[in-house]
Amino acid sequence: MPWFVKIEEGIVDQVTFDQYIPAHKAFVRDLITKGHQAKTGYWGERGGGMLLFQAASMDEAKSIVEQDPLVKNGCVKYKLHQWCVVVE
Repeated sequence: MPWFVKIEEGIVDQVTFDQYIPAHKAFVRDLITKGHQAKTGYWGERGGGMLLFQAASMDEAKSIVEQDPLVKNGCVKYKLHQWCVVVE
């Protein structure tokens, strides 16, 4: 399966953002269980992060990202890219 990357920037205050982190972590764990090999994290400097995962297509990747609680609750703006691996 191709890899996809959601690069995000936080757009709400920290208190609002933090209330959705447990749901975001549960969402990512569910992706892992479903075989998407998801990984999530944040930048060392404050204000954004990344979700790396596999999906069958860009359409599926978009559908997955739309279900992320951080996206559904308006906590981040993001860009979604297909990542083409050249060396493993």
